[in-house]
Amino acid sequence: VQLQASGGGLVQAGGSLRLSCAASGSTFSRYPLGWFRQAPGKEREFVAAITWSGSSTNYADSVKGRFTISRDNAKNTVYLQMNSLKPEDTAVYYCAADASGTYYYTRDIGSYDYWGQGTQVTVSS
Repeated sequence: VQLQASGGGLVQAGGSLRLSCAASGSTFSRYPLGWFRQAPGKEREFVAAITWSGSSTNYADSVKGRFTISRDNAKNTVYLQMNSLKPEDTAVYYCAADASGTYYYTRDIGSYDYWGQGTQVTVSS
């Protein structure tokens, strides 16, 4: 599975962006997916996750109520809608797929097998 993230950019605080992550491979629809982010000088952290069917989602407390993860298995794409953006949301955002079959979804970065290349999100104050 290859993942390609896009949609990042520069936005003012309070604005919105939608990230997309397109995947190759026929098994995409079987995998739980996640979004992570890494700010300069910080470790990569969990943002959101979604089950293979899209029926359940999970969010980091810092983004709950502002970000929405969704997926379209017919298009092999996962999305992250980001609203009410804050300067502290500035980071490189990564999409990832968990091929283990162990979890419905997981926050554990070590459980993800495939990673996209990342897309930069910068929120100005």
